[in-house]
Amino acid sequence: MPGSAGLVLVEGVAHLDEPAAVFEGMLTGWARQQKSRMLSDATVSSRLSLLRRFTEFAGSYPWSWTPADVEDFTVGLTSGERRMAPATIRGYHLTLRMFCDYLTDARYEWPRQCRDRFGQVPSQVCHEWNTVAHLTEYEGQPARRPLSYDELEQLFDHLDRQVDVIVKSGRKGALAALRDAQMIKTCYAFGLRRNELCRLDVADLRPNPHVPDWGGYGSVHVRYGKAIRGGVPRRRTVLAVPEFDWAIAGLRQWAEQARPILRPADHPALWVTERLTRVSTKHLDKRFAVLRAGAGLAPELTLHCLRHSYVTHLIEFGYPERFVQEQVGHAYASTTAIYTSVSNDFKNKTLQAALGRVYKPPSTTTEATGATTGMTTGTEVRR
Repeated sequence: MPGSAGLVLVEGVAHLDEPAAVFEGMLTGWARQQKSRMLSDATVSSRLSLLRRFTEFAGSYPWSWTPADVEDFTVGLTSGERRMAPATIRGYHLTLRMFCDYLTDARYEWPRQCRDRFGQVPSQVCHEWNTVAHLTEYEGQPARRPLSYDELEQLFDHLDRQVDVIVKSGRKGALAALRDAQMIKTCYAFGLRRNELCRLDVADLRPNPHVPDWGGYGSVHVRYGKAIRGGVPRRRTVLAVPEFDWAIAGLRQWAEQARPILRPADHPALWVTERLTRVSTKHLDKRFAVLRAGAGLAPELTLHCLRHSYVTHLIEFGYPERFVQEQVGHAYASTTAIYTSVSNDFKNKTLQAALGRVYKPPSTTTEATGATTGMTTGTEVRR
């Protein structure tokens, strides 16, 4: 089996530091097992790094670990100025649990190797009483939330002003400022993740046959959606909605007028730099932080909060939950629900409509018509 002791340790070889050699063999074997599941190199390397860190903290190797080591390690993570978030600690516990499951599985022969070499066998040191339980759907920072309509307008106005200031001053950077501004607007108008946004190509801009006036900008084909459990990136098509049609003009301006100035030749990326490279997620994060501060918004609001805003506002506009789920590429409706944080105004109007249905039964034709008209007007205002 991938990762078994017989594939990473050579029988009959005497090591100068046998415990260290066996530990490295365990890490190598577990890495092979994970890669056979098609997990990414970044995921595997981060887990191995945590195991080395835990081993150094415990001062012993896996066949000598005890549940008390996990508890002491957790206490260290929850104390001091750099206190870890519960979701992060739960991820650490999950990594330790999976590694111990791997070591204690007889199919990989590590129990026999440890017994013959050290007179000890590894055990599962993580259990329900010393690990963080997954009790709530959302474990992110409470300060992170969708942006309000006023905050979005404040941010987008600042983006436009930045472009105007650079153009009027005659300094370099006008194209970069226009590109970054349009990237942020596109992120919100189509509800994209950072990597999905940066990996867009010109060929991913598609028309919507139901709205010919939008030309080739009526939808966006996402080819690098978030993968699930080592799978390949998922694909989906995100349709432009009429409430966000203002983003189409800016997208057309960048693709047809501004981008050709950079002379990208046959470079496929939609968002290219002056050096004809694809804009990275790291650059986008740094740029958004600067623009967010310039717009006077709270530092807790990240670029991903625009995706939360997109989901929330589609719900407030009255789009069905299934449509919103397909737009953002969520596998489960419960995930979409986590992203949703409707405003008090939306909830008040929904409650008023429900009260009108329950407590105002039509007694005459005129009253029935008026009640129906009032509900329709409320819907139109909300949209």
